[in-house]
Amino acid sequence: MGSAGAKTNREARRAKLEELRRAQAARERRNRVITWACSGVIVAGLAGGGWYVVDTASDREEAKERAIAAPVDGEKSFDGLGRNHVTTPVAYKTSPGVGGDHDPAWMNCDGDTYDKEISETSAVHSLQHGAVWITYSSKASDKDVSALKEKVGKTPYTLLSPYEKQSSPISLSAWGKQLGVDSASDPRVRTFLDKYVQGKQTPEPGAACTGGKPA
Repeated sequence: MGSAGAKTNREARRAKLEELRRAQAARERRNRVITWACSGVIVAGLAGGGWYVVDTASDREEAKERAIAAPVDGEKSFDGLGRNHVTTPVAYKTSPGVGGDHDPAWMNCDGDTYDKEISETSAVHSLQHGAVWITYSSKASDKDVSALKEKVGKTPYTLLSPYEKQSSPISLSAWGKQLGVDSASDPRVRTFLDKYVQGKQTPEPGAACTGGKPA
């Protein structure tokens, strides 16, 4: 009786093991089929959709170029600006100046920040080299000034200084371009920098922003 029961148990285990093996073999066959099918879909997608990927990247680049080409909301533009070197004060049409005759020496503008007002005619010379000059009045908060210092410190061809006579708390000036904002967190600050640091408006692109006046 005991021998017969042991035999029955062994046969049951063998049957169970065989069932498990068949199930495993079936899963492996199914996985191979799925893998082949997916590979076919991917190859077909690459063959048929390659141009779509290229076109999408091209569209994104064109959209970026259009955004850069468009004026920054609220900016003002000025043309007919002189470019003579002078050693006398200049009465600029804007405060601060965005172009015109200027001092022979430019202000250092390689991410330089100044805690006191600087020579306006030298700063305008920096604009000719493709710099963006950010200025702030006493209306700007300490938090905004700190944020601007950090931003300028990380951005070549920029400079920052106080300028009390401007109408906005914060002003951004490039050659022939100017934008006034109330806060350093205004997204147009980044847009203006992206567009006009060494932008197409620059009369002398690539000219030095170091080796000029330090203060």
